[in-house]
Amino acid sequence: MHLVIQGAAVAERDLEQLSQLSGARQVLRLSPGVCRLIGAQQRPGIAEYCARARLDFGFVPEERKLADMELLVIDMDSTLITIECIDEIADMAGVRAEVSAITAAAMSGEIDYAESLRLRVGLLQGLDEGALARVYDERLRLSPGAETMLAAMQRAGVKTLLVSGGFSFFTERLKTRLGLDYSISNVLNIEDGRLTGRVIGGIVDAEAKAAKLRSVRDELGLATARVIAIGDGANDLAMMAEAGVSIAYRAKPVARGKADYTLDYVGLDGVLNLFAGN
Repeated sequence: MHLVIQGAAVAERDLEQLSQLSGARQVLRLSPGVCRLIGAQQRPGIAEYCARARLDFGFVPEERKLADMELLVIDMDSTLITIECIDEIADMAGVRAEVSAITAAAMSGEIDYAESLRLRVGLLQGLDEGALARVYDERLRLSPGAETMLAAMQRAGVKTLLVSGGFSFFTERLKTRLGLDYSISNVLNIEDGRLTGRVIGGIVDAEAKAAKLRSVRDELGLATARVIAIGDGANDLAMMAEAGVSIAYRAKPVARGKADYTLDYVGLDGVLNLFAGN
């Protein structure tokens, strides 16, 4: 196994300590913030040390390469992008506090996602549809490292699927902007230029995300081991369980404990360092 250590910067003293803790036989410094410890062993104390030092870590098989992966599935809100779109829309409707509280409960698994979405969208009834464009133009930002990660995935021939319990207004624009291959999300009902407080069709919840992953995976004829899934909340767990490599990015506790890897301190480009030969 290789132990990948990542952070804003990896100090020499931290590298020495982690090398000793893991029994690594060789240390490779790939950049000031990325190191790979060869021949490391999963021993007690490594996770705790990294948490104190504000470093991300991951044990990866030495033979795993990005070239072996063929599908990347990524959540949108608070994962590919830095915001929760519905919270920003709610801000423009004057109901941010109410909507944000429901969002937080849904992401931590305290409330059923479909029910939470109905409640939140209902609070947006009557809002001018122009608020959606304002959120996209004024507030939506990609997460750090997102474009670097996606460019590397695309160079490697990895197909990309954007999954979201959010809204198609945003996913379709990001799909076009970033050259993504597939997407799934909810469609807001709009009449006479205003939100009705309802969505059109079925709600994209945890199972719908997982089902879309399976559908694309099967369409491409891929083995589960060739799929990467990245998410941050409870409604991402089902799709993450369908992937060969699951990554929790800046995630809620409920997702952190179920993922193969957790990235708290580096950007999405940190995903690339979990694979050799990227």
